[in-house]
Amino acid sequence: PVIDVDDLEEFAVRPAPQGVTIKCRITRDKKGMDRGMYPTYYLHLEREHGKKVFLLAGRKRKKSKTSNYLISIDPTDLSRGGESFIGKLRSNLMGTKFTVYDNGVNPMKTTSSLEASTLRQELAAICYETNVLGFKGPRKMSVIIPGMNMDHERVSIRPRNEHETLLARWQNKNTESVIELHNKTPVWNDDTQSYVLNFHGRVTQASVKNFQIIHDNDPDYIVMQFGRVAEDVFTMDYNYPMCALQAFSIALSSFDSKLACE
Repeated sequence: PVIDVDDLEEFAVRPAPQGVTIKCRITRDKKGMDRGMYPTYYLHLEREHGKKVFLLAGRKRKKSKTSNYLISIDPTDLSRGGESFIGKLRSNLMGTKFTVYDNGVNPMKTTSSLEASTLRQELAAICYETNVLGFKGPRKMSVIIPGMNMDHERVSIRPRNEHETLLARWQNKNTESVIELHNKTPVWNDDTQSYVLNFHGRVTQASVKNFQIIHDNDPDYIVMQFGRVAEDVFTMDYNYPMCALQAFSIALSSFDSKLACE
């Protein structure tokens, strides 16, 4: 099936169709004075015959206490106030937990009793844990996303305070209407002396940053996978119920995570 990306804003938050893997790649651009610290990441959809279609761009904000990535549907406009701002990824101070928001209003920054529909949605939360093996083994990720309703539409989660956030729900084991995913544990390979996952040819370079996201009930169904194919090129594939904005943000968190650079 040809994936329709005419309306990028709508496409970015639309869950992948069931039974279809959406194959993308991420390129990291470190050119320019401060790009080493603040590279721009571009997400493209891969089409047949090597064609690529631009989907999203992300870059870390400079004057922010925590890691804060702005995500845009315009590769040239990565400003917070721009028309193209579609979402953001923000970390806690430790850089171990991340939340993905759409472009709605922050409930802390509004005084009026805004209509609920204008409040921002939380689209995902990502938690990194150091592993039991110390720093050398694969790291552990938990990904929490809103659940789906009977019509296969995403449940809308618009927290008004800290207790309603995806992270709070997960930490309080209140997982009704959310889906908890984990990264698949890699298997030790004696030949290469490294931990490996089977990416079926989509990933060509070994890296601690490569990962696959699964649900514990069905470890063979890969909800998302991410891995390196060249120095600054990565593949990112996702399946139902994930959308492009969720998957791209999860990938950005893995570039940033302090635990990710062992």
